[in-house]
Amino acid sequence: MLTQNQIDQFHSDGVLVVPDVLSLPTLSAVKHEYEVLLDDLYDGWHSDGQVPEAADMDFWQKLLVSYEAGCDWFQPMDISLPGGEVRPDTPFHFGPAVFDMITAPRLLDLVEGLLGPEITSNPIQHVRLKPPAPTLLGSEDRAHIMATDWHQDRAVAHEEGDATQMVTVWLAVSDATVENGCLQAIPGKPQMYPHCPKKQTAIADGFLDLDKAQPLPVKAGGAVIFHPLTPHASLDNRSNQFRWSFDIRYNVTGQPTGRAHFPDFVVRSRAHPDRVLSDWQDWRDMWFEARARLSGQPHIPIHRWKSDSPACA
Repeated sequence: MLTQNQIDQFHSDGVLVVPDVLSLPTLSAVKHEYEVLLDDLYDGWHSDGQVPEAADMDFWQKLLVSYEAGCDWFQPMDISLPGGEVRPDTPFHFGPAVFDMITAPRLLDLVEGLLGPEITSNPIQHVRLKPPAPTLLGSEDRAHIMATDWHQDRAVAHEEGDATQMVTVWLAVSDATVENGCLQAIPGKPQMYPHCPKKQTAIADGFLDLDKAQPLPVKAGGAVIFHPLTPHASLDNRSNQFRWSFDIRYNVTGQPTGRAHFPDFVVRSRAHPDRVLSDWQDWRDMWFEARARLSGQPHIPIHRWKSDSPACA
């Protein structure tokens, strides 16, 4: 559980770094699950002639070779449907190790200290496998791959979620350092700033004092917890290695998630423990059902901001 000092710091600064949130077995299981996933993806790309034979390449070498070959490994590895068009065969990844990570008791204990005991897993969630900046393709413009622009998490959800009690938990699978592109934040919980469509949905120019930005390095297994109004971004990855993390969200059960067209689930409940989802396959099937439903609908934008806003001129 969080100490009272940590809770007070979070309520004051809007951001909190907590070490040793995920156990070594949890991290190992997630890594193994993704190794198996990449092996399967790589075999398919090799069969199609897109990548050379794997030989003795490890996970990171396969990932880099695949990226440099233009293979889209991000969406097949992500734990969400994309914000753009959803097709009947849009790939994503939902497995038991990732489910166990999101539902890890120590992690939920931390969240309970900030939100209370009725907790829902919010569907705004992603894996982040950021390549070294020198290897980025010239055509690359996805924030999940590159450094992220300054933004507030409340602003990248629909307006219906503006009053929802919510936290973002950024989980480090590998060490996050200034060199490899850790997060940075401007402490505090200001009003929501206007945002503009940039590389991603980002705070409009001129609203932030970037001299107040603080880097947030954290060791593997640790977490950075954000209030949804705390401005944050990530640095460029200037190392020669990938940086791996997940960002996931939780909100008070019964409150709007801000992305109602994607599925959520109850992850902890003291009042109604029978409502807690405990089977990872049920979680995966909810996303299968969402994909089938959304692939037959007009695209639903994931944010509310328009490029013709006065703040974006």
